[in-house]
Amino acid sequence: MCLSLMIPFLNVTVQKKVELLAKIYDHAKHKYAFGFRMLTLGWSDGCTFLPINSVLLSTENSKNRMNEAVEMDKRTVGYKRRKLSMKKGTHAMLTLLEAAKKAEIPAKYVLFDSWFSSPSTLHAVKNMGYDVIGMVKKTPKMFFRYNGEAMSLASVYNQNKKRRGKSRYLLSVTIEVVKDDAIIPAKVVYVRNRNKRKEYLCLISTNVNLDENEIIRIYGKRWDIEVFFKVCKSYLNLSRECNSLSYDAMTAHTAVDFTRYMMLSLESRESSDTRSLGELFLHFSDEMADITWIKAFQMLLQMFRTILTDYTELSDEKITQLVDAFMDTLPVMLKTKLRAA
Repeated sequence: MCLSLMIPFLNVTVQKKVELLAKIYDHAKHKYAFGFRMLTLGWSDGCTFLPINSVLLSTENSKNRMNEAVEMDKRTVGYKRRKLSMKKGTHAMLTLLEAAKKAEIPAKYVLFDSWFSSPSTLHAVKNMGYDVIGMVKKTPKMFFRYNGEAMSLASVYNQNKKRRGKSRYLLSVTIEVVKDDAIIPAKVVYVRNRNKRKEYLCLISTNVNLDENEIIRIYGKRWDIEVFFKVCKSYLNLSRECNSLSYDAMTAHTAVDFTRYMMLSLESRESSDTRSLGELFLHFSDEMADITWIKAFQMLLQMFRTILTDYTELSDEKITQLVDAFMDTLPVMLKTKLRAA
């Protein structure tokens, strides 16, 4: 079972008088709009996705903020959420992960796209006790240590021989992620880009013992959060239902939408997902393992001896003779197994 935490962005457009409203770039429409970037932390066991935390990000650049935050007590949660909304996305991501760690939410891996896959972020997540599986940009400005040299991922790719045939990946290498004096090993898998056959994608895993196909499979689970965004925007009215101007109200509305999705996920798992009882079934199978056929036959013989002793006046020697006579009439293979047991 893969227990993963997933972290992506979603742009949310709102009214122009909303508190902490910012000017953001919509990568889907390729233009600027007014709204928030919703950074979401989700949990998945490979079958069911649950949103567990989020933050509506404004911007740290005051020039791009249309409205400022209202004055409030610095000891309140509302003040802390507003301060977090004006931090960089990488800082907010680590804050959400720390909250999940403190809440003891079980997870093995953190999945994210190339937006967060910098050496500093990889080190920070690894220090929390999670392994990372994410996509990395092929930028010449980001370096990793390979064969004792600082190289970009494109340079590493060009120096190695590629796999032939219809393999799911072209190349797999082990590199070192260096941050100050700290070094962590990582595996980079160069995957074929199905949309552009002449290009490739780079997946990185801080668990170097994972098989390449397993890395690709686990990262593919990240698609669940894209489905979650689609459902929230199209069916749960994430962007249209709340018309409040308060940042607290916007945050509360997001939490309500998340709760709705959790209820849908739970209902789907209990009513249509045949794997929902799988772990419970295996648990009871271990506790109440079926006895073997030979063991059952031995129990019947013992019960037969007990009945003869209780309801007849036969001696033990005579009963043993009767049982031996019965055993002699059995097939040789069955007789051999019973005597061996």
